[in-house]
Amino acid sequence: MKTFHMNILAADDPFYTGACESLIVPSLQGKYGIMANHSNIIITVVPGALFFRPPGEETRVVAVSNGLVKVENNEVLVLVDSVEKPEDIDANRAKRAADAAREAILQNKSMQEYHAAQARLARAVSRLRVKGNYSAAKSSGNKPPMKKDSGDII
Repeated sequence: MKTFHMNILAADDPFYTGACESLIVPSLQGKYGIMANHSNIIITVVPGALFFRPPGEETRVVAVSNGLVKVENNEVLVLVDSVEKPEDIDANRAKRAADAAREAILQNKSMQEYHAAQARLARAVSRLRVKGNYSAAKSSGNKPPMKKDSGDII
């Protein structure tokens, strides 16, 4: 299978650099798939599960927060605020963050605070989904589920 060069960079850490066969990112329009020789594009990334497949390996899944993907001349740059492997996600901490964000949404504060709380809730929920859906599959030796949602763009 043809490959492209990919860098995944989080605000606090370079996460992955190397060849990649396919990439699926959570975007505003749904999941967006990228393969070798994709047309040049910039995509807004939203909190969710990001899937990528290095050559000759199983598909990897990570939780990402807000960011951008730039595809140009068969090179992909993923810039996100944070990226976490399922096994590195602390489910209790994510649950506490989700609860705190829900409480902040219920408070009648400014629109800016409301939107910030919504973003925190989206990130916490996506971390919990990745932890719940993909940690169990990896530990059991099964492949992680790769469901095609109605909002997918592939």
